[in-house]
Amino acid sequence: MAAIVVCGGGVIGLCAGMMLAEDGHEVTVLEADPDGAPPTTAAAWDSWNRHGVAQFRQPHNLFARFRAVADAELPGLTDRMLAAGCTWVDYLDPLPPSIEDREPRPDDDRIRFVTGRRPVLEAVVAAAAEEHPRLTLRRGVRVTGLVAGAAALPGVPHVVGVRTAGGEEIRADLVVDAMGRRTPNADWLAELGARPAHVESEDSGFVYYTRYFTGPELPRRIGRSLAPLGSISLLTLPGDNDTWSVTVFGPTRDAPLKALRDPDVFTRLVTACPLQAHWLDGKPITDVLAMAGILDRYRRIVVDGEPVVTGFVPIGDAWACTNPSAGRGISVGMAHAQQLRLAARDHLHRPGELVGAFDEATEREVTPFFRNQIAADRARIAEMDALRAGEPPPPPDPRQVGLLTAAMHDADVFRGLLEIITCLAQPQQVMARPGMAERVARFADAPPPPPTPGPDRAGLLALLAG
Repeated sequence: MAAIVVCGGGVIGLCAGMMLAEDGHEVTVLEADPDGAPPTTAAAWDSWNRHGVAQFRQPHNLFARFRAVADAELPGLTDRMLAAGCTWVDYLDPLPPSIEDREPRPDDDRIRFVTGRRPVLEAVVAAAAEEHPRLTLRRGVRVTGLVAGAAALPGVPHVVGVRTAGGEEIRADLVVDAMGRRTPNADWLAELGARPAHVESEDSGFVYYTRYFTGPELPRRIGRSLAPLGSISLLTLPGDNDTWSVTVFGPTRDAPLKALRDPDVFTRLVTACPLQAHWLDGKPITDVLAMAGILDRYRRIVVDGEPVVTGFVPIGDAWACTNPSAGRGISVGMAHAQQLRLAARDHLHRPGELVGAFDEATEREVTPFFRNQIAADRARIAEMDALRAGEPPPPPDPRQVGLLTAAMHDADVFRGLLEIITCLAQPQQVMARPGMAERVARFADAPPPPPTPGPDRAGLLALLAG
């Protein structure tokens, strides 16, 4: 067995640490923020400060992929979440009224998932990690660099541990970077003399305005949780313990949206959206929380087929991150952690092979989520910008329109769409299934789903201006 250091004690770092510890490795998780999780869910939301996670109180969601990985790799975690007040979500209930086939399928349960607010989710995961006999969680320890050892591959730096701000060196057979989208790993690798990793980066161009509510029961879901509405989008998410969130987002360059910081303006706009207005029927528990400046970034430490470093791998947002509107970050990160566990089982003591095998698995199983999200974001921001300028928006992807249209009529296509949304499958995988292309083609002449009802651009500006 091996000694493993995980840098970053968020949800993905802790879950990855527990997975590796489950295989008998001695795992140390180092978290810079000093405060541990409070003992109650109410305190986790009200008073837990995670300065290293800028989006700690912004909306998060867990999809079916998270539950599938958790149930396979960390049995009992879903039950812990439910015990903490997290809630079940079933996108099959109700089916769209236009679908005539209402018969359940044997595997429908796999599409259901459990979700909650980020502080509560992280508190649950932290409690499970702290109880693991082979995992040590050290808070208030900031990693400042990597320790190099004898090369495992000619000309490639090899990492054998980390340095901390307190001057400590912690040795490890593998260092895992789970420090999120703000990771300094580019500087760390440069200090070792490593070749630059392959990096792609751009500003997603979105700004988010969110308010949380509580009430005696969660609002009914009518239509899509993520609903495009002209030059803005609305995101409505259930939380834990009878809480939920409503988010309005649009382009950062759309200056009138700044008025949404005013709770009265926020309420006025959402009230004008028929499918989302009832999500305001609760008691607000926050002001309107704003967030912008979210970068899409992708890092790959295998360049031209060769690792730039061994003994070190990034996972989750430290590897790749996108704008959070689709709510996929934690679910994709969980899938990435699972691939690391699988690669470590076969290659941990062969550092060059480990980095290569993990990179191959990442590109095959996880990178498509990033690529598809980037494509969707670019298309949506182009549409928003055109509508804001009073110009015709670019034509939508006909394949996506075809899938969405067929999903409103065919029960199996609808389930395939839900698998895509909940990160259980990629669009390419769903469309490659026997008979799926024929099912979609059957509705080629059907009208596309109607747009989300709500104010047009002129109406939006009037609502923002009061």
